[in-house]
Amino acid sequence: MEKEITIYDIAKQSGVSPTTVSRALNNHPAVKEKTKKKIFQAASDLGYQSNVFAANLRSKKTNNIGVIVPSLNSSFQASVLAGMEKIANDAGYNLIITQSLESSEKEIANTLSMFKSRVDGLIVSLVSEAHQLEHFEPFHKRGIPVLFYDRVANSKDSVGVTIDNIQAAQIATNHLIEQGCKKIVHVLGSTKISVYAERLKGFKYALVDKGLTIQEDQVIVLNEINEHAAEYVIDLLLKMSPLPDGLFVSNDACAASCMNQLIQKGFKVPEDIAIVGFNNEVISRLVHPKITTINYPGYEMGEVAMKNLINHLDEPETTLLQKTNKITLRSDLIIRESSLRLK
Repeated sequence: MEKEITIYDIAKQSGVSPTTVSRALNNHPAVKEKTKKKIFQAASDLGYQSNVFAANLRSKKTNNIGVIVPSLNSSFQASVLAGMEKIANDAGYNLIITQSLESSEKEIANTLSMFKSRVDGLIVSLVSEAHQLEHFEPFHKRGIPVLFYDRVANSKDSVGVTIDNIQAAQIATNHLIEQGCKKIVHVLGSTKISVYAERLKGFKYALVDKGLTIQEDQVIVLNEINEHAAEYVIDLLLKMSPLPDGLFVSNDACAASCMNQLIQKGFKVPEDIAIVGFNNEVISRLVHPKITTINYPGYEMGEVAMKNLINHLDEPETTLLQKTNKITLRSDLIIRESSLRLK
């Protein structure tokens, strides 16, 4: 007959006193969350499950964190999720991941589903048409932390993790100007999305700062910025007079496809037209010439977002979520052959 597991066995396994085990299993507030997790794990390993589950029910914690992404079909989002998964897994949390598919209705439905599933926290990258944020109110009212990344909301109740998109676009545009470009075209996604609206500001700031004029046709806004849009973009470019000598595309896949179209039509890159992309995706390093791009730290963004959320869940009074509503990560310009006109 198997020996019954006692709190003394759990105490020995987890390296704490029997009193601490007893308190943890009864969800006593004096026991830190990290210690509770260690005790719950030891109890589970030893077969003390029923009591562990009872304690979990009393603590009203599910150890699940919800993540809503615009689309899973993106190397950037995959990189962010990998960073999140690493941190969550190490801390004993599970991720529930859904995609909004750029639909406000789907984002609202997913948010409601997460709330009903009693997730401990929620991490979201907003849809492009996000204007309303009321669907996050139930989380705020119940004290469940909501954290945005990449596409962030202007909300006093939430934290956003992003890069300085204005500065990044300014740096990219300045680089093209320094390479002698006089007419630069900026290709971007819908300006309803905060990241693209900010990059457009950075692009314009750089041109104004260097005394260059901005024509209306120098900004091409796409509903979806991807490789399939390149043919449309290049058709517009070739109708311009004079032809542009610089192209700043807010997505590497689209930049690579635009470059391919130009080369097929007999243009030399960067001699005739210099190109800069955005995101530092794998494609930017595989094409020839390799594409100058802004390094957008997706994996790090996922790690930082998840670390801050979990730290807040473990120690709400002492964490960054109580002190700020924005975390800005560093981004860098990676200069490659596609933009180097001045050797």
